[in-house]
Amino acid sequence: MSDKSLEGKVALVTGASRGIGAATAKALADRGAHVVLVARKVKDLENVEDAIHNAGGTSTIAPLDLTEGESIGRLAQAIAERWDRLDVLVLNAATMPTLTPVTQIDGKQFNQALTLNVLSTQALLAAFDPLLKRAEAGRIIGLTSSLAQKIRPFWGAYAASKAAFEALLEAHGMEVERISETRVAIVDPGATRTTMRERAYPGEDPQTVKPPEVVGEHIAAMLEQDFANLHRIRVETPR
Repeated sequence: MSDKSLEGKVALVTGASRGIGAATAKALADRGAHVVLVARKVKDLENVEDAIHNAGGTSTIAPLDLTEGESIGRLAQAIAERWDRLDVLVLNAATMPTLTPVTQIDGKQFNQALTLNVLSTQALLAAFDPLLKRAEAGRIIGLTSSLAQKIRPFWGAYAASKAAFEALLEAHGMEVERISETRVAIVDPGATRTTMRERAYPGEDPQTVKPPEVVGEHIAAMLEQDFANLHRIRVETPR
Protein backbone atom coordinates (compact mmCIF):
# COMPACT_ATOMS: atom_id res chain seq x y z
CA MET A 1 0.00 0.00 0.00
CA SER A 2 1.05 3.57 -0.71
CA ASP A 3 0.80 6.37 1.83
CA LYS A 4 -2.72 7.74 2.23
CA SER A 5 -2.09 11.04 0.46
CA LEU A 6 -5.67 11.13 -0.89
CA GLU A 7 -7.31 10.05 2.38
CA GLY A 8 -10.84 11.43 2.69
CA LYS A 9 -11.16 12.29 -1.00
CA VAL A 10 -14.13 11.05 -3.02
CA ALA A 11 -13.26 10.20 -6.62
CA LEU A 12 -15.43 9.05 -9.51
CA VAL A 13 -13.86 7.17 -12.42
CA THR A 14 -15.81 6.38 -15.59
CA GLY A 15 -14.92 3.34 -17.65
CA ALA A 16 -13.61 1.83 -14.43
CA SER A 17 -14.28 -1.83 -15.24
CA ARG A 18 -11.01 -2.46 -17.09
CA GLY A 19 -7.90 -0.94 -18.65
CA ILE A 20 -6.87 2.58 -17.72
CA GLY A 21 -10.06 3.24 -15.78
CA ALA A 22 -9.61 0.20 -13.54
CA ALA A 23 -5.91 0.93 -13.04
CA THR A 24 -6.66 4.56 -12.13
CA ALA A 25 -9.36 3.55 -9.68
CA LYS A 26 -6.99 1.12 -7.95
CA ALA A 27 -4.21 3.71 -7.78
CA LEU A 28 -6.52 6.31 -6.23
CA ALA A 29 -7.94 3.82 -3.73
CA ASP A 30 -4.40 2.73 -2.86
CA ARG A 31 -3.75 6.31 -1.76
CA GLY A 32 -6.82 6.44 0.45
CA ALA A 33 -9.51 7.89 -1.81
CA HIS A 34 -12.97 6.34 -1.82
CA VAL A 35 -13.60 5.57 -5.48
CA VAL A 36 -16.97 5.39 -7.22
CA LEU A 37 -16.56 2.90 -10.05
CA VAL A 38 -18.71 3.63 -13.09
CA ALA A 39 -19.19 1.33 -16.09
CA ARG A 40 -21.87 -0.84 -17.65
CA LYS A 41 -20.78 -4.37 -16.73
CA VAL A 42 -21.57 -5.30 -13.14
CA LYS A 43 -19.32 -8.35 -12.96
CA ASP A 44 -16.28 -6.46 -14.21
CA LEU A 45 -16.93 -3.65 -11.74
CA GLU A 46 -17.23 -6.18 -8.93
CA ASN A 47 -13.86 -7.64 -9.90
CA VAL A 48 -12.24 -4.20 -9.67
CA GLU A 49 -13.98 -3.52 -6.37
CA ASP A 50 -12.78 -6.85 -4.97
CA ALA A 51 -9.20 -6.00 -5.95
CA ILE A 52 -9.49 -2.60 -4.24
CA HIS A 53 -10.97 -4.04 -1.06
CA ASN A 54 -8.44 -6.88 -0.95
CA ALA A 55 -5.69 -4.25 -1.05
CA GLY A 56 -7.24 -2.39 1.87
CA GLY A 57 -9.01 0.33 -0.10
CA THR A 58 -12.66 1.36 -0.35
CA SER A 59 -14.96 1.80 -3.32
CA THR A 60 -18.56 1.79 -4.46
CA ILE A 61 -19.76 0.36 -7.76
CA ALA A 62 -22.24 2.34 -9.86
CA PRO A 63 -23.27 0.25 -12.87
CA LEU A 64 -24.85 2.47 -15.49
CA ASP A 65 -24.88 3.36 -19.16
CA LEU A 66 -23.43 6.84 -19.59
CA THR A 67 -25.27 7.27 -22.88
CA GLU A 68 -28.50 7.49 -20.87
CA GLY A 69 -28.49 11.07 -19.65
CA GLU A 70 -30.98 10.53 -16.84
CA SER A 71 -28.73 7.93 -15.22
CA ILE A 72 -25.96 10.51 -14.85
CA GLY A 73 -28.31 12.85 -13.00
CA ARG A 74 -29.42 10.07 -10.67
CA LEU A 75 -25.80 9.19 -9.90
CA ALA A 76 -24.96 12.81 -9.09
CA GLN A 77 -27.95 12.97 -6.76
CA ALA A 78 -26.90 9.76 -4.99
CA ILE A 79 -23.36 11.06 -4.46
CA ALA A 80 -24.70 14.40 -3.22
CA GLU A 81 -26.89 12.61 -0.67
CA ARG A 82 -24.02 10.45 0.61
CA TRP A 83 -21.04 12.83 0.51
CA ASP A 84 -22.38 16.26 -0.56
CA ARG A 85 -19.30 16.79 -2.71
CA LEU A 86 -16.98 15.22 -5.29
CA ASP A 87 -13.23 15.83 -5.08
CA VAL A 88 -12.07 14.10 -8.27
CA LEU A 89 -13.80 13.32 -11.57
CA VAL A 90 -11.85 11.13 -14.01
CA LEU A 91 -13.44 11.08 -17.47
CA ASN A 92 -12.07 7.92 -19.02
CA ALA A 93 -14.99 6.08 -20.65
CA ALA A 94 -14.85 6.16 -24.45
CA THR A 95 -15.66 4.09 -27.49
CA MET A 96 -13.87 3.84 -30.83
CA PRO A 97 -15.75 3.34 -34.11
CA THR A 98 -14.35 0.98 -36.72
CA LEU A 99 -11.35 2.52 -38.51
CA THR A 100 -12.52 3.47 -41.98
CA PRO A 101 -12.39 6.27 -44.56
CA VAL A 102 -14.57 9.27 -43.68
CA THR A 103 -16.85 8.48 -46.63
CA GLN A 104 -17.55 5.02 -45.20
CA ILE A 105 -18.09 5.87 -41.53
CA ASP A 106 -20.92 3.82 -40.06
CA GLY A 107 -23.55 6.29 -38.90
CA LYS A 108 -24.68 4.18 -35.96
CA GLN A 109 -21.13 3.72 -34.66
CA PHE A 110 -20.33 7.40 -35.15
CA ASN A 111 -23.45 8.36 -33.24
CA GLN A 112 -22.47 6.01 -30.40
CA ALA A 113 -19.01 7.56 -30.23
CA LEU A 114 -20.36 11.11 -30.20
CA THR A 115 -22.92 10.19 -27.56
CA LEU A 116 -20.45 8.53 -25.18
CA ASN A 117 -17.29 10.53 -25.91
CA VAL A 118 -18.91 13.96 -26.21
CA LEU A 119 -22.52 14.23 -25.06
CA SER A 120 -22.02 12.19 -21.91
CA THR A 121 -18.96 14.30 -21.10
CA GLN A 122 -21.08 17.44 -21.15
CA ALA A 123 -23.74 15.72 -19.06
CA LEU A 124 -21.16 14.60 -16.48
CA LEU A 125 -19.63 18.07 -16.25
CA ALA A 126 -23.06 19.63 -15.81
CA ALA A 127 -24.27 17.12 -13.24
CA PHE A 128 -21.13 17.12 -11.10
CA ASP A 129 -20.14 20.78 -11.37
CA PRO A 130 -21.99 21.75 -8.15
CA LEU A 131 -20.42 18.84 -6.24
CA LEU A 132 -16.93 19.65 -7.50
CA LYS A 133 -17.41 23.27 -6.45
CA ARG A 134 -18.36 22.11 -2.96
CA ALA A 135 -15.06 20.29 -2.64
CA GLU A 136 -12.07 22.11 -1.20
CA ALA A 137 -10.29 21.71 -4.54
CA GLY A 138 -12.32 19.88 -7.18
CA ARG A 139 -10.22 18.25 -9.88
CA ILE A 140 -11.26 16.98 -13.32
CA ILE A 141 -9.00 14.76 -15.43
CA GLY A 142 -10.01 13.84 -18.96
CA LEU A 143 -8.33 11.02 -20.90
CA THR A 144 -7.82 12.03 -24.51
CA SER A 145 -5.90 10.80 -27.56
CA SER A 146 -3.13 12.37 -29.61
CA LEU A 147 -5.52 11.97 -32.55
CA ALA A 148 -7.54 14.91 -31.25
CA GLN A 149 -4.69 17.18 -32.32
CA LYS A 150 -2.84 15.09 -34.88
CA ILE A 151 -5.29 13.59 -37.37
CA ARG A 152 -4.49 10.42 -39.29
CA PRO A 153 -6.26 8.70 -42.18
CA PHE A 154 -9.08 6.30 -41.24
CA TRP A 155 -9.28 7.64 -37.69
CA GLY A 156 -11.64 10.51 -38.56
CA ALA A 157 -14.67 9.41 -36.51
CA TYR A 158 -12.76 8.75 -33.30
CA ALA A 159 -10.52 11.80 -33.77
CA ALA A 160 -13.54 14.06 -34.26
CA SER A 161 -15.12 12.81 -31.03
CA LYS A 162 -11.90 13.33 -29.06
CA ALA A 163 -11.36 16.80 -30.51
CA ALA A 164 -14.85 17.74 -29.34
CA PHE A 165 -14.13 16.11 -25.96
CA GLU A 166 -11.06 18.30 -25.52
CA ALA A 167 -12.96 21.42 -26.58
CA LEU A 168 -15.56 20.83 -23.88
CA LEU A 169 -12.93 20.27 -21.20
CA GLU A 170 -10.90 23.34 -22.18
CA ALA A 171 -13.95 25.59 -22.30
CA HIS A 172 -15.18 24.30 -18.94
CA GLY A 173 -11.76 24.83 -17.39
CA MET A 174 -11.73 28.43 -18.55
CA GLU A 175 -15.28 29.01 -17.33
CA VAL A 176 -14.78 27.73 -13.77
CA GLU A 177 -11.27 29.05 -13.18
CA ARG A 178 -12.29 32.44 -11.79
CA ILE A 179 -15.41 31.37 -9.91
CA SER A 180 -14.24 28.22 -8.10
CA GLU A 181 -11.27 26.14 -7.06
CA THR A 182 -12.09 23.49 -9.68
CA ARG A 183 -9.23 22.73 -12.07
CA VAL A 184 -9.10 20.70 -15.28
CA ALA A 185 -6.32 18.56 -16.77
CA ILE A 186 -6.18 16.67 -20.07
CA VAL A 187 -4.09 13.50 -20.16
CA ASP A 188 -2.98 11.70 -23.30
CA PRO A 189 -2.10 8.19 -22.08
CA GLY A 190 -0.04 7.39 -25.18
CA ALA A 191 0.38 3.82 -26.38
CA THR A 192 -1.13 1.64 -23.65
CA ARG A 193 -2.07 -2.02 -23.41
CA THR A 194 -5.86 -1.78 -23.62
CA THR A 195 -8.71 -3.56 -25.39
CA MET A 196 -9.28 -0.50 -27.56
CA ARG A 197 -5.66 -0.47 -28.72
CA GLU A 198 -5.80 -4.20 -29.42
CA ARG A 199 -8.76 -3.57 -31.72
CA ALA A 200 -6.90 -0.77 -33.50
CA TYR A 201 -3.60 -2.65 -33.81
CA PRO A 202 -4.50 -6.37 -33.93
CA GLY A 203 -1.02 -7.44 -35.03
CA GLU A 204 0.85 -5.56 -32.32
CA ASP A 205 2.62 -7.45 -29.55
CA PRO A 206 0.91 -6.08 -26.40
CA GLN A 207 4.12 -6.51 -24.44
CA THR A 208 5.72 -3.75 -26.53
CA VAL A 209 3.45 -1.06 -25.02
CA LYS A 210 3.09 0.00 -21.39
CA PRO A 211 0.43 -1.52 -19.12
CA PRO A 212 -2.48 0.65 -17.95
CA GLU A 213 -1.08 0.67 -14.42
CA VAL A 214 1.58 3.14 -15.57
CA VAL A 215 -1.12 5.62 -16.59
CA GLY A 216 -3.14 5.01 -13.43
CA GLU A 217 -0.13 5.70 -11.23
CA HIS A 218 0.66 8.84 -13.22
CA ILE A 219 -2.86 10.19 -12.71
CA ALA A 220 -2.72 9.44 -8.99
CA ALA A 221 0.64 11.22 -8.77
CA MET A 222 -0.84 14.25 -10.56
CA LEU A 223 -3.51 14.50 -7.89
CA GLU A 224 -0.96 14.10 -5.11
CA GLN A 225 1.23 16.88 -6.46
CA ASP A 226 -1.71 18.89 -7.88
CA PHE A 227 -1.70 20.72 -11.20
CA ALA A 228 -2.48 24.08 -12.73
CA ASN A 229 -5.73 24.62 -14.60
CA LEU A 230 -5.76 23.32 -18.19
CA HIS A 231 -2.66 21.25 -17.54
CA ARG A 232 -1.78 18.90 -20.42
CA ILE A 233 0.45 15.88 -20.27
CA ARG A 234 1.31 12.83 -22.34
CA VAL A 235 2.28 9.70 -20.44
CA GLU A 236 5.33 8.26 -22.13
CA THR A 237 6.41 4.63 -22.02
CA PRO A 238 8.92 4.08 -19.19
CA ARG A 239 12.41 3.36 -20.40
